[in-house]
Amino acid sequence: MTVNSRIPGFKDSSVEQRRSVVSERTGVAVADLDVLDPARGLDTEHADHMIENVIGVLGIPVGIATNFRINGRDYLVPMATEEPSVVAAASNAARMARERGGFFTSGTGPVMQAQIQLLDLPDPEAARLRILEHASAVVDVANEQDPTLVRFGGGARDLHVRLVPTRTGTHVVTHLVVDVRDAMGANAVNTMAEAIAPRLAEIAGGRPLLRILTNMADRRIVRARAVFDRDLLGGQQVVDDIVHASALAEADPYRAATHNKGIMNGITAAVLASGNDTRAVEAGCHSHAVGPDGRYTALSHFEKTADGHLSGTLEVPMAVGLVGGATKVHPVAQSAIKILGVTTATELAEVVVAVGLAQNLGACRALAAEGIQRGHMSLHARTVAVTAGASTAELDSVVAQLIQDKNIRVEHAEKVLAGLRSRS
Repeated sequence: MTVNSRIPGFKDSSVEQRRSVVSERTGVAVADLDVLDPARGLDTEHADHMIENVIGVLGIPVGIATNFRINGRDYLVPMATEEPSVVAAASNAARMARERGGFFTSGTGPVMQAQIQLLDLPDPEAARLRILEHASAVVDVANEQDPTLVRFGGGARDLHVRLVPTRTGTHVVTHLVVDVRDAMGANAVNTMAEAIAPRLAEIAGGRPLLRILTNMADRRIVRARAVFDRDLLGGQQVVDDIVHASALAEADPYRAATHNKGIMNGITAAVLASGNDTRAVEAGCHSHAVGPDGRYTALSHFEKTADGHLSGTLEVPMAVGLVGGATKVHPVAQSAIKILGVTTATELAEVVVAVGLAQNLGACRALAAEGIQRGHMSLHARTVAVTAGASTAELDSVVAQLIQDKNIRVEHAEKVLAGLRSRS
């Protein structure tokens, strides 16, 4: 089914109306969206099967980012986040990119690595070569652990061996390179690592210690690029100032940390909604932000095109999957995948990275054009009004007054609410 993600007025609709629109646009039955109601989503019985010592569940708002066109196809993107302005900023940035063709993505494929650490080796250099001499046989042992993965075209592909000097001596670290297909891959590569560790120790003449995947997924890179329309951004000065802001993030780790946090606002929200491992993705992205010189820098870059528009690029590791983990057992995650309509882990990763770039642009534009607090606090006004005790019927009036007064604080909201009630 062809999806049109451009939905004017979506934010002004009720929750039920939005669900109806999502159902109509994606072909997902309204009944399949019922799990987005807290009472019908993840209950304590399901939760008790997911982790230990369960006493309840924590609800996180799930919103839909609109306007996304990625590689010529439209997507409605579920995002799970508690932070105001994230979904709105991503949707607005996607609208600006849409005028210039949307987002374009590419990647290196779903390849993960396991590390096997070997200790007590008298001859580390020779041990490295002995392992490489037996690489083919070791890869065969790894693939025997997961015939299903091999049948679907994945499996162990290669070995790389590194000598790592540490304060306790030189360790021999073998990397097992595995194509994990549509899985995130942790379980597959960890099982393989456990299986080959004794064989590696025998070949090398040492003993194995750690045998686990690395979340520095630098063989699973996804790239996204887009051109954001100059006029929709607010003019040439805004474009120039975003480029200046990007340059500072590239040069200064203090700014880079916050710049990258803006990227992760989008990435983490999309990853969480899909039921994937947010901590693994975050670890991979932040490790990737450390350049060859060991300095933490910006993950994205913004440049001015020849005709004065804004070009944005983002390149990050993206270890997400569609099989295994919470993606298959969490009812809301299952609904999110249906809404997205993605069919492979690679496609999901490309959508996630496009969202990260859009979110980053939204934050940079707010900083360059109006300051982050104006837009952020306007959206935050709803949270403040609810905290002050506003009912659903009172909410819009209180929010409008807070924004007009440019005083978005709980104590002011309480005064506004008291005045509203005294007049009614």
